[in-house]
Amino acid sequence: MILSSMLSVCSYKTLRRNFPTKIAEPKVLPLLQFAWDEYLQEKKKELRGETWEYPSNVMCFIDGQLLGDEKMLLKWAYDVWDYKDFKPTALYEAITSDFLTKYLKAKKHIFVFMEIAVQEVSTGKLLFELYSDICPRTCHNFKCLCTGEKGYSESGLELTYKDSIFHRIVKNGWIQGGDIDGGKGNGGESIYGPVFEDENFAVPHDKRGILGMVNKGRHTNGSQFYITLQAAPYLNTKYVAFGQVIEGSEVLRELELSETFNERPVLQCRIINCNVFQP
Repeated sequence: MILSSMLSVCSYKTLRRNFPTKIAEPKVLPLLQFAWDEYLQEKKKELRGETWEYPSNVMCFIDGQLLGDEKMLLKWAYDVWDYKDFKPTALYEAITSDFLTKYLKAKKHIFVFMEIAVQEVSTGKLLFELYSDICPRTCHNFKCLCTGEKGYSESGLELTYKDSIFHRIVKNGWIQGGDIDGGKGNGGESIYGPVFEDENFAVPHDKRGILGMVNKGRHTNGSQFYITLQAAPYLNTKYVAFGQVIEGSEVLRELELSETFNERPVLQCRIINCNVFQP
């Protein structure tokens, strides 16, 4: 949720109340940070021209024409309607935080985060929404590997994603991590044992940021996971998708652009912290 977007929405709603016959009823579609960033990228591709270098996270349109960011919206509102916003930034921060908390809690899903470091320098966090109502067993495995709450496996392997690496980056495909047994790409275990079954294939690989389980064939899910870099329908019915990235666009982009050799990152990309996120 972007603060400047909330400012724009509130300003527009105020204009609507003040000038109901002149301003159309707003249609508000809430989007989380990752989805909003993807929408903006697609909008820039659609509009082309100068918008490809458009720097703001907010786009305001007047009768189908791009006006600019939230500052340009407020300028237009003042010039045309003599409207000026005097509300403090702290108020918009509180409104944004409250809306986000209620929005996430209403989903009744599990949320987890991973803090990523490239060559020991933190690049930020990825926040995941786990579809615990669709794939409860798969989501529980992933959540427990984020918290480390299960301790050690019968083979003596520590069941945690913390300090594990992203060992594979497939350009225009996916990034892959979760080999908690050395990070070579051929290991890992689930909390249920070495492997567990494919729960279902209900979640499609229809966009960037889909979270799924790596396998070596049917019913061989362990701890390795992937995050798609674009829609990947060829993964449907072969790999279990069970969540999505909802925050961390820049972090995923930095991982995606990492230099590789034979699909392995040249610089170490490590999970330095991970746990449950409480809205």
